[in-house]
Amino acid sequence: MLVNHLQSLGQWLLRSLGGLGGALFMLLQSVNVVPGPRGWQRLVQQLYVVGVQSLIIIIVSAAFIGMVLGLQGYTLLVDYGSEQAVGQMVALTLVRELAPVVAALLFAGRAGSALTAELGLMKATEQLASLEMFGVDPLHRIVAPRFIAGVIALPILVVIFNLVGIYGGHLIAVDWLGVHSGAYWGNMQAAVSFADDIVNGLIKALVFAVLVTWTALYQGYMCEPTSQGISTATTRTVVYSSLLILGFDFILTALMFGGL
Repeated sequence: MLVNHLQSLGQWLLRSLGGLGGALFMLLQSVNVVPGPRGWQRLVQQLYVVGVQSLIIIIVSAAFIGMVLGLQGYTLLVDYGSEQAVGQMVALTLVRELAPVVAALLFAGRAGSALTAELGLMKATEQLASLEMFGVDPLHRIVAPRFIAGVIALPILVVIFNLVGIYGGHLIAVDWLGVHSGAYWGNMQAAVSFADDIVNGLIKALVFAVLVTWTALYQGYMCEPTSQGISTATTRTVVYSSLLILGFDFILTALMFGGL
C-alpha cells in the first residue's frame, strides 16, 4: 500500500512539473514576440476586448467600494474625533490593497474566463490545428497578443479603480457626512507616498496581470476540446487565478510593507 501511495504521489508530481514546464514554455513564447503591423492591430483589438469591455464592472465596483470605505471610515474615526482623516484611510486602503486585489479578481472573472473560453472554443473547432497546418504558430498569432493586452490592461484598470474609489469616498464623506473637503484631500496628499504606495500598488497590479492572463491562456490552450472540457477550464481559471492573487498579495504585501 505504501508503494502505491508513493507511486501515485510521484505520478502527480510528474504531471504537475510537466504542466508547469508547458506553462513556462507558453509564457516564454508569448513574451518573445516583436509585433509587426498586423500584430499591433491584433494587440489593439485585444486591449479593447480585455480592457475597455471590463471598464463598466471596474468603475461600478470601485464607486461602491469607495463609498463603503468612506462610510465605514467615518463611522470608525468619528468616535476618536479623527473623522477628518477619512480621506487618508480611503486612499491608503485603495492604493495599497483593495484596488489591485479587487480589480484583479474582477478581471479574472470577466476577462480571464472569456480568454479561456475563447481559446478552448478555438481548440474544439480545430482553428488552432488549422493554423499549425498553414505553418502559423498559434502561440505567436493567438496567445501572444492576448497575453500582452492583459498585462497592459490590468494596471490601467487599477489606476481607474483608485481614482473612482477615491471620488466615491469623497461623495460619502464630504458631500453626505460633512467632512471638510480640504481636510479630505490634504490629509490624503500628506499620507500617500508615490514611491512607497502608488508604485507598490502598480507593481502588485502588474504581477496579478501576468498571473491571471497566463493562467487563463494556459487553461484555454491546454483544455480538452469538448464542451465539458471548456467549462472545466473556465472554472479552473477563475479558481486558480483567485488563489494566486490572494497568495501573491500576501507575499508582496509582506515584502513591501512588512519590513521583510
